[in-house]
Amino acid sequence: MPENPSPVEPVEQVEPAHPAEPQVRALDARSLRGLAHPLRMRMLTALRHDGPATASQLAERFGESSGSTSYHLRQLATHGFVEDAPGHGKGRERWWRAAHEGTSLDESLMRDADPATRGAADVFLREIAATHAQELDAWLRSAGDWPTQWRSGSDLSNFTLRLTAGQSEELLHRIHDLINDYRGLPEAQGTQTVRLHTHVFPLGAPE
Repeated sequence: MPENPSPVEPVEQVEPAHPAEPQVRALDARSLRGLAHPLRMRMLTALRHDGPATASQLAERFGESSGSTSYHLRQLATHGFVEDAPGHGKGRERWWRAAHEGTSLDESLMRDADPATRGAADVFLREIAATHAQELDAWLRSAGDWPTQWRSGSDLSNFTLRLTAGQSEELLHRIHDLINDYRGLPEAQGTQTVRLHTHVFPLGAPE
């Protein structure tokens, strides 16, 4: 046995890869009031899903004037929801991109002491519900045009469970964790953007 054995090289520990968490903007009362407008929310969703765009492009998409979309983009920028998108376009028109991948609303804002904040929370949530209904309707109208594999990979289900409030919150976190496991997967042939909606709420009147 050697008198001075060589030290054993430490083995580098490789942490398992974890999917990147989406960058989500937590709303406060001020930013909620700045976002809670149907057109602003639709434009922000379009920028998140479809990438950078100009005010004119968004105006054409939503049937608005470019002056209107320019104004609402500036309001979104004031509250940090959108930002300049450098490297897009060759003309003088300004390109915008979403600053975050999503937004989150704390339930306390729904019972804020300020009526304006409570009203903004109501507008925000109702616009989300309306968007979900529109997206689902668009899918149902086009479902017959999609291949069988995609029709099998879609879902329109509802479930009724008996849970405590804590169990319901735990279920939501587990659903979100599972969805996040599918973020950032390598692009494969046939990959499409997939939209998932989650609606979890108690039935009947509060006890």
